[in-house]
Amino acid sequence: MTTETTENRPFEADVSRLLHMMVHSVYSDRDVFLRELVSNAADACEKLRYEAIASPALLGDDPRLAITIAADPEANTLAIADNGIGMSRDEMIEALGTIARSGTRGFMDRIAEVEGQDGAKRGAQLIGQFGVGFYSAFMVASKVEVVSRRAGASEAWVWASDGKGEYSVAPVALEEAPVRGTRVLLHLTDDAKSYAERWTLERIVKEQSGHVPVPITLVEKPGAEAASLSDGAALWTKSKSDISAQDYTDFYRSVAGQYDEPALTVHFRAEGRFEYTALAFIPGARPFDLFDADRKGRIKLYVKRVFITDDAELLPRYLRFVRGVVDSADLPLNVSREMIQDSPLLGAIKKGVTNRVISELAKLAEQDGEAFGKVWENFGAVIKEGLYEDFERREQLLGLARFKTTASGEGTRSLKDYVAVLRENQTAIYYIAGDDAARIASSPHLEGFRARGIEVLLLADPVDAFWVASGLDHEGKPFKSVTQGAADLGLIPLLDSDTPPPAEASAEVTALIAAIKETLAEDVADVRASDRLTDSAVCLIAAESGPDRQFERMLAAAGRIGSAAKPILEVNPRHAMIASLAATSDEAVKADVAHLLLDTARVLDGEKPTDANAFATRLGRLIARGLTAS
Repeated sequence: MTTETTENRPFEADVSRLLHMMVHSVYSDRDVFLRELVSNAADACEKLRYEAIASPALLGDDPRLAITIAADPEANTLAIADNGIGMSRDEMIEALGTIARSGTRGFMDRIAEVEGQDGAKRGAQLIGQFGVGFYSAFMVASKVEVVSRRAGASEAWVWASDGKGEYSVAPVALEEAPVRGTRVLLHLTDDAKSYAERWTLERIVKEQSGHVPVPITLVEKPGAEAASLSDGAALWTKSKSDISAQDYTDFYRSVAGQYDEPALTVHFRAEGRFEYTALAFIPGARPFDLFDADRKGRIKLYVKRVFITDDAELLPRYLRFVRGVVDSADLPLNVSREMIQDSPLLGAIKKGVTNRVISELAKLAEQDGEAFGKVWENFGAVIKEGLYEDFERREQLLGLARFKTTASGEGTRSLKDYVAVLRENQTAIYYIAGDDAARIASSPHLEGFRARGIEVLLLADPVDAFWVASGLDHEGKPFKSVTQGAADLGLIPLLDSDTPPPAEASAEVTALIAAIKETLAEDVADVRASDRLTDSAVCLIAAESGPDRQFERMLAAAGRIGSAAKPILEVNPRHAMIASLAATSDEAVKADVAHLLLDTARVLDGEKPTDANAFATRLGRLIARGLTAS
């Protein structure tokens, strides 16, 4: 290297402070330095591709653009080289000598001046609009050397700096420089030696830069044969007709980190005011983090095929199981590219991708019920979060929803199926919510509904108690809990036409109910005759207003309310035990049985007796009395 005309120059900004910020504040992950350097190399190749349209001679005898990563573990160095446009001395000083001055930005401005809006659109294909990514190299390097030769030029230059306040620019012999393009050589720090190892480089490139529009090869040590890391073609940019099912599966596995087959693939390009490409997958199996408390999505955001982040909220949280990528050429970025600005484009992308995923799920449900059933089995509990979070799409999500019901057997049914078999005079969609599917399926609250052939939704997911309490309806039919308020079943005929309608409670039973109400006044809000019970003696329900029993328990457990409200005890006036109890004159027995009936109702509702000792004592007295009487 020639040093006779080496020129040392100070950076044109407060480099010490800004480089400290770059290394310690702007980037949270040191791996991004390679992404930034590969991005710059891709920029250079894209610039040459454009300029060669007017000047084909710039490509010379090497028309194939490429990026090469060369490691030297022995020397502890890493080089990233491209055969793109390269830089002249002045361009090198301008691009590398000033923090936040971007050669790409200048190139875009020049295109816009020459060709107007169309030229600006071409420039939008380029990456690196802020000119600071290059300096992330100092996170892992004690010294950086950049050797560059502009395409068509007869001289080459080297830029060097330790990032501590100044840099040098000097001419370099042509035999030490690329025929055209740029080579960035990093002298790695002791704590960054892993970046000269093949497996580290392969992982980073495939994860963060595997889809830039330029092929990438890796030379793992001097003299080794180059290995291909990327063919320069992003899968999502290809026509769907050119992509096989296996291609989609392989890409899904790489982006999702799973080994199952995708249950659904959604691949589309949005055009119009905003343009972007989305490739999303519904997994065939539940991801391990499906129920993480932070509920983050896992869609990777790319800008012009360069990975930016997987933290952008590109889908609502109830679709967090979806895996894939979104690639936009227009999305505005901040200085680090790691935090996406709150922009109209991001909102448009989120809306468009969300609508498309939901519509494709609806199409799958219509065309292949079995396949959709598996999707719902895996992710239905999460999708239902959208029923109270996403008012705009609530009706669409209700159309997707599948439910276990008292009529579904081992399968599930849609609300469309439910509404199609509404009973005469039925004005609501009935449900029962709880935390145990088997228990709620055998709940006494269902007896009167079964007797009338009324289908009831069996809601056993924790989220169910929330969305049904949000006041929504379906086709004008409100959702009504069978454990809340009056059942109002009198107008719906019984299935067995020979069965007479329930008779009014006798005077003795009416008096018993009044006595039980007085005995349990501290524990229940009311005691009344029930028209929802046919076989069981008692059940507990919630008042007409306020939360149902399950939602109330969840709110109390979460500390959202001080304690649950007093329930209402419903008594089956036609039950033989109730009739016998009404006939006895032993008030002590009536009092004991009243408390036992309440505790029995609590047990049937999935709770425990409030006072286990008192429960056992009363039960013991009644057993002893029965044995004595016999």
